[in-house]
Amino acid sequence: MAIPLLTYAPVTRNARVKGYEIAGDDQPRIYSAESLLSTSKMQELIEAAYRQIFFHAFKRDREIFLESQLRNGQITVRDFVRGLLLSETYRSSFYEKNSNYRFVEQTVQRALGRDVYGEDEKIAWSIVVATKGIQGFVDALLDSDEYLDNFGEDILPYQRRRSLPGRAEGEKPFNLQSPRYDEYHRNVLGFPKAVFTGGPASSFSSRQRRLGAGSPSYFLDMARSVSAGSRGAGAPALQGLDYMRKVPYRKVT
Repeated sequence: MAIPLLTYAPVTRNARVKGYEIAGDDQPRIYSAESLLSTSKMQELIEAAYRQIFFHAFKRDREIFLESQLRNGQITVRDFVRGLLLSETYRSSFYEKNSNYRFVEQTVQRALGRDVYGEDEKIAWSIVVATKGIQGFVDALLDSDEYLDNFGEDILPYQRRRSLPGRAEGEKPFNLQSPRYDEYHRNVLGFPKAVFTGGPASSFSSRQRRLGAGSPSYFLDMARSVSAGSRGAGAPALQGLDYMRKVPYRKVT
């Protein structure tokens, strides 16, 4: 017997706030299959879907069969998103590299276009992953009323209400909030670490400012004293010099 989805409180988030502002550059671009009139627009939707789910897809990560079905109208955008979430690339990149809690957080962000409400929602969906597997979890997300009300069959999921008019800065994109690899796997793979203290830049000490042996600064005055157009005394003039007579060669008898 499968455990039903535990109840969790949908706390107030930007995704639950209705927007009335005029669309601008900060607003997400909405891709819908209903308004596509050319094959190039369909290709833009497909590329946007890869960015939404994978953030970046290499050539080997692309689902050619799903792309063909979407172009021919055999599947909807929701089916295409379902196929990307159930693909081997998504499984190996997100599910196998993270815990169930982090996998739930990443999938909710990409499928529902919002951040998780809290630990209660993580636990509730993690139980679904443990009991029904990845396919049962993805089906529950894409068949939910929240997904159908916001995206339906033909709208590609996007980060909803990322910026608010009353805030100077919007929320970070999901790929920065929840990158593909967690901290443990980033350390294993040797990813670079960006360290920022948040305070003013520290100045160098007198010992750090001391020049080492062979520093070019020691030869700066000497380089400035050399004139580019001067010629040393006794140096031969180069104009009118017969180079062919100066080059030694062996005569063949």
